Order: sequence, then C-alpha cells, then structure tokens
Amino acid sequence: MGYMLDLLYFFTGHQTSPLAWPLVVLVPGVSKDQEEKREVLLAAAVCTKAGKAIVSRQFVEMTRTRIEGLLAAFPKLMNTGKQHTFVETESVRYVYQPMEKLYMVLITTKNSNILEDLETLRLFSRVIPEYCRALEENEISEHCFDLIFAFDEIVALGYRENVNLAQIRTFTEMDSHEEKVFRAVRETQEREAKAEMRRKAKELQQARRDAERQGKKAPGFGGFGSSTVSGGSTAAMITETIIETDKPKVAPAPTRPSGPSKALKLGAKGKEVDNFVDKLKSEGETIMSSNMGKRTSEATKVHAPLINMESVHMKIEEKITLTCGRDGGLQNMELHGMIMLRISDDKFGRIRLHVENEDKKGVQLQTHPNVDKKLFTAESLIGLKNPEKSFPVNSDVGVLKWRLQTTEESFIPLTINCWPSESGNGCDVNIEYELQEDNLELNDVVITIPLPSGVGAPVIGEIDGEYRHDSRRNTLEWCLPVIDAKNKSGSLEFSIAGQPNDFFPVQVSFISKKNYCNIQVTKVTQVDGNSPVRFSTETTFLVDKYEIL
Repeated sequence: MGYMLDLLYFFTGHQTSPLAWPLVVLVPGVSKDQEEKREVLLAAAVCTKAGKAIVSRQFVEMTRTRIEGLLAAFPKLMNTGKQHTFVETESVRYVYQPMEKLYMVLITTKNSNILEDLETLRLFSRVIPEYCRALEENEISEHCFDLIFAFDEIVALGYRENVNLAQIRTFTEMDSHEEKVFRAVRETQEREAKAEMRRKAKELQQARRDAERQGKKAPGFGGFGSSTVSGGSTAAMITETIIETDKPKVAPAPTRPSGPSKALKLGAKGKEVDNFVDKLKSEGETIMSSNMGKRTSEATKVHAPLINMESVHMKIEEKITLTCGRDGGLQNMELHGMIMLRISDDKFGRIRLHVENEDKKGVQLQTHPNVDKKLFTAESLIGLKNPEKSFPVNSDVGVLKWRLQTTEESFIPLTINCWPSESGNGCDVNIEYELQEDNLELNDVVITIPLPSGVGAPVIGEIDGEYRHDSRRNTLEWCLPVIDAKNKSGSLEFSIAGQPNDFFPVQVSFISKKNYCNIQVTKVTQVDGNSPVRFSTETTFLVDKYEIL
C-alpha cells in the first residue's frame, strides 16, 4: 500500500475564528471507501448538543470539512426517539455519552466492534474530568491541548492502545532525565562560581589590608570609572553580594499539579508563550485567560492585620475537635486552650498576669509547674513561685492551659444539619447552619460536603454565601466569609444524583479572633511596686477536626 502525506489536526470551537494546528505525519493513504471498510476509530470529539465541535482529534485521513459535517449531522440523528448509546448512518457509526450539556462522541466505521468502542468511550469520558474541573465549553477549550495529548495515548492511527487511566496520567506527566542531569550540572557550576567569588573577595580584602599596613594606596579594579572606587569598597560590595546570594530560601510546599506537567522546560519558555499570545491578540484573536477555571479555593485569603507586639506579648490559642451524628446528638467535643507568654525585654521579666475567667462551661484549668498555683487560685494571678526569678526572655512560655470535654449539645458552637432526600432524579440536599454562641465571630467558614463520583456538578438552588465545586476531589465547598450574631443562620439547597449516605461526613473549618472559653488577660503588673505594664494580646480559635458523620 502506498504512503501519502497526511495532515492530522485538531481544533477548538471558538466563536470568532477556530484555531487549527496541523501536525505533519506519514500515514497510509486511505480512500473514503477503504476508510469505511477498516475496523478503526476515525475520530474522537467533544461537542455541544447542537453539534458544535469544541475539541476534535482525527486518527485517520479526514478533512476538516468532513469532520465538521459529521458532527453537525449527529444531533439530527438523535431526534429519532430511540434511546441508545450509538447511532448509525450509511457510512459511519456514532458512539456517544452525554456529559451534562456536552457529548463525548466517537466516530467509527460500521464494521468496528461495538463492545470495544463502548469500552474506549468510557475511557475517553473518564479522561476529561482529569483535566477539566467543570464539564463546560470554556473549560474544555482552555484544556484542549491536555485533552489532545491524552487522546493520543488512548488511540494511535485509529486503533486502541492497551492503556488505563493511571498509565495515561503517567505518560502525560513524564519528566526528562536529561533535564535533571542539566539542572544538576548547572547547580554544580553555580556552587563552584560562588566559591570562586568568595575566594576572590577574600583576596581583595587581604590586598586592601596589606596596602593599608604598608601605607600604600589600595589598588583599584578594572572597569569604566573604577579609578574612583577603592579596593576596600569593591571587596565589600562583592562580599555583600555573595552573602545575599547565599541566603537560604524557604522551599515552597510541593503540590500536585492540576494538569500534566510538561517535560523539557529548559530556558525561558514562558517568554516564548507570552510573545505567541501577544501575536495572536494583535491579529484579533480572542485569548482566554489562563486563570479561568482554576480552583477558587487557592485564591488568596484575607488574613488578619499584623499585631503591634509589645515587650510583653501573649498568644491565647484554642483548638476544637468535634464529632456529631447526622441525626443529631454530640458524640464528642474536646477543646484545648493555652496562654503563651513572650517577653522581649528583660526588664519586664518579673511580672504577674491578671486573668479574668468568666467561663461557665466547666473548663479544667492547669498552670505551669513553675507558676504559683495558690496565688492563681486565690487571686487569679499568674506569677512565678519564686517572685525573685524572672520569666524567660525571647521564648514562648505556656503559663496556663485549659481543657473542656463534653457531650452536651448546647455547647456546640456551630450546628450543621444536612437533610438529603431521594427524588426521582437522584437526591435533593438541604443543609443549614446555626451559630449557638452569639459572642463568637467565625471567619473564612468552609463547609465541605462530599459528592458521588462520576455524576457531574450539582444543581444549586438557594444559597446563602458562595460555593465551589471540586470535580477532582468530588466535593462541594460552601463558603461563608463571616458568621456572627448578625448572620447566625443560613441554608444551601442543591440536587444531584446519588444516595443519602453519599453526602457524609460533612466537614467544617473556620478561624476566629475570639476564643470559645471566655478566659482573658486583663492586666499585667510588675512584681515590685505593682505598676502596670503595657502588653499585647493575640487570640485565635481554630478547628482541629469538625465532622458530622
């Protein structure tokens, strides 16, 4: 059989002007009649309900006009009133799977094995959520390159490869041994260059000192205008540069990439991409932002402003662990709190803390062994047993801690009620919260509800606050910036396919600047003279574990 030059391409369906990226490969020349006789997969595409192609990958010789015509005819064949996973014409067979508002379509020859085609279709459908967090047109278009690379791992020249989802992920994320070797060699060269710079700097400093001892003028060093610069200052500048360069940098925590990492990222590839995008914009193309579709949970959160720390500073921190039943009832609630004292000036080492305890929940208090327990019991003062000694300077010292463990439902700071009820299309889920402690102000509250896998995004009804759907982790996050006495209750309603047990356990996280147990330091005084001392306080109430099972 003769070979001919074939153009395999894919395109993204934009409304302005679709982009076509030709890849030149050598494949057997196939006529239209031969194409219909071979047992091959002709093309794989993601299209809308109207037949508009968003991403299409052809595995045999097919013109763009032909594939667009086949996909445009596909929705018309669906109006026959028959419920199947495939439809046929005189020449080809469509094997398809609905995905919310889109279709995953495989176009095959009529004599292909339908069972193998269905298995291949399931693998294609499982690949898409790996790269797209939402099954929407703009999300598919943004990750079209990733999808095309994954499609090529499944099918080669029309025939199914023996791969699974894990292997596809491994192949597309494969890194380069040559790149690792290059990086190791470059780091070694940089270390050697830094060592040489240090040696040169020491020689320059030594030459300057020798010149000063002998009463000679320090030698200058090369470069335009260097005659006005002394050797000492030059050496100092070089040394300072080396010190700044060698400062240890904190490595960021490793995170799993949302999509496949591209290997061989040598050189300034980002600049090339930026230049290419600029050219497209100058030609009138509509370029989608790379930030679209990214998880909003990774957005920068609003943090509390920095506290002006005095010479006497206290951290009051509480952590809560809570487990509730889905039908009500507190299984266990445990809270741990502590006051940490930090003194930065030794003249304030001999002090006493006046503690105000207005807690009525029955917390168990415990002082540090070096703290005078009788003084604390009688007068609520925290001071050392030996008043002549001082608290440690420039170190955090835990002076008082407390613990609360209970199964009393009235002690729950934030109650969560989740009511999933089965309906004809799946489940209708109603979830509500209520703040029981009016003195609390909870910030950055996130209520995480698990969802069944492989059923798509939930349909949101009424909601107080905002939400985000994580298709990779199969969770729905209900986000509320503030819950306080003015906003003490709210609800969320959504519908999705599944069973009631699929929506548990519900997890809650928040942070508060007010502690749960009303224990505060109201005053700090000197041991000698009982004169007041300026102090600062930092209060934090955190969640260690908060679940509704």
